[in-house]
Amino acid sequence: MTQIRAYTLALVCALLGLAGGIWLGGHPEALPGFVRDAFVAEERALRAEVADAIEDSFYRDVNREDLDEGSVRALVRSLDDRFSHYFSPEETADFQESITGRFDGVGMSVKEDKRGLRVLNVFEGSPAERAGIVMGDVVTAVDGESIAGDSADIATTKIKGEPGTSVELTVVGEDGGRRRTLTLEREKIDVPVAEGKLVTENGADLGVVELLTFTQGAHAAVREEADRLLKRGAEGLVLDLRGNGGGLLQEAVLVSSVFIEDGEVVTTKGRTKPERTFTAVGSAIDEDVPLVVLVDGGSASASEIVTGALRDTERATVVGERTFGKGVFQEVQPLSNGGALDLTVGSYFLPDGENISDEGIPPEVKAIDKPKTERDEALPDALDVLAREVG
Repeated sequence: MTQIRAYTLALVCALLGLAGGIWLGGHPEALPGFVRDAFVAEERALRAEVADAIEDSFYRDVNREDLDEGSVRALVRSLDDRFSHYFSPEETADFQESITGRFDGVGMSVKEDKRGLRVLNVFEGSPAERAGIVMGDVVTAVDGESIAGDSADIATTKIKGEPGTSVELTVVGEDGGRRRTLTLEREKIDVPVAEGKLVTENGADLGVVELLTFTQGAHAAVREEADRLLKRGAEGLVLDLRGNGGGLLQEAVLVSSVFIEDGEVVTTKGRTKPERTFTAVGSAIDEDVPLVVLVDGGSASASEIVTGALRDTERATVVGERTFGKGVFQEVQPLSNGGALDLTVGSYFLPDGENISDEGIPPEVKAIDKPKTERDEALPDALDVLAREVG
């Protein structure tokens, strides 16, 4: 089945059909069927001719499967879209694991950085934490191979692997200092989808629900934590989406529905995709409960859909830093070789009609956390805003 994800997500047609569409300018449906088929056949023949010549005459031994895979990767790269990717069969398995929230790795969430991968969160008790990796660090190489320029999806698959196996990471500090090489042993990681806590601020009992990723079942985890905190006496809630790079589009709609009783959440549009508006579903918590959503530059895609919906429906106050600015979505479609194509197929629009590509969502109240300090400076500011709303 085709999965839609809102972040960084993926797809469309059979591989060769897409290849023909790309090389002909991306509009194969505009051609008569017999003409389109002729161009596709010609493209197949040309690719096979080049591959045969390399296999027969190149001065080093080559693997035909590697040639074919490299051709596919080059085809997707030619789109010049940083969110579209080809996954090999092995990478596809790792990607599917990340959707379910279980994977074999070192226990950290990351986002793309021009030098490699910037660390957003390090899970408690994980190999990454034991190795001394902290938020703000940048992983620049895996097993001695630079990952600069790789997408986050591709780079993270290089870090993942069988439990008990080792991976070597080259890590630098946030500002490029303290370069070190670390060897970590991979483990089975259960991503903590949502965590809640009750705190007291200015005499008010307030709940904080931190959501780390929009994997399958994220909405249920958020609802469970919100209900638990409200039963314990929370007078208002902070939804902490800092460092949450997104996930499944449907989970974004369902998480929004935890707080919005009815109304529009997001609208999607694509060149070949019909316009579709997603609305809140199910039964929300009491809408009289004050709500603050806390975000930063690592809050992307599905996080931005939720933030925008809560802002535009006047359900929550946005506190923190400007979000990432990913206003497109992808579909993932399995391919015949066991791999998958992760292709940007459309844009999404917030309830007020805004598309936030490259712009992000600005906070209504600015609050900045300083990664180099142990103190969380942004959360107290969010709690202060919430306490005033409760009062």
